[in-house]
Amino acid sequence: MSPLRRRRAVSLHSFWCYYCYRNCTQINDMSTLSWSTRIKGFIICFALGILLSILGSVALFLHRGIVVFAVFYTLGNIISMASTCFLMGPFKQIKKMFAETRLIATIIVLVMMVLTFIAAIVWKKAGLTLIFIIIQSLAMTWYSLSYIPYARDAVKKTMSAILEV
Repeated sequence: MSPLRRRRAVSLHSFWCYYCYRNCTQINDMSTLSWSTRIKGFIICFALGILLSILGSVALFLHRGIVVFAVFYTLGNIISMASTCFLMGPFKQIKKMFAETRLIATIIVLVMMVLTFIAAIVWKKAGLTLIFIIIQSLAMTWYSLSYIPYARDAVKKTMSAILEV
C-alpha cells in the first residue's frame, strides 16, 4: 500500500470513528430517562409486542391468512425485543445482543425475521413462512434463555434426558 493511500485510509477511519462517537454521544445524552420512565416504556413496548403477536394468532384463526399472522407475529417479536432497550439503553442492548454467548441466536432471530417477511409478503409461500416462524420462535426462545443464568444448560439437560428415554 502506498503512503498516500495509507494516509487516506487512516484519515477516513479517523473520520468515521469521530463521526460515530459524536453521534453515539448525542443519542446517549438524549436517552437519559428516569428509571420509572424506563420501566413504563419497557412495559408498554413489551405489552404491545405481545398484543401484536396475539392479534396475529387471532387473524390466523379467523382465516385472514398466514401473511397477516407472520407480519403481526414478527412485528410483535421486534417490539418485544426492542422493549429491553428501555431498561439498559440501546447501545448496551446491541452490545449484549451480539455478545459471544448469544451471537448465533441473535443472527438466527434477525435472519428469520427478515425471511419471514420476505416469504409472507414477497414470495407468498405459506408453508415456508410457517417454517421461518417456527425457527424464529425457537431462536427467540434460545436468545431469551441466554439472559437467565444456567437456563440454557437446564434446557440442554432436560432435552437430553427426554431424548434418551
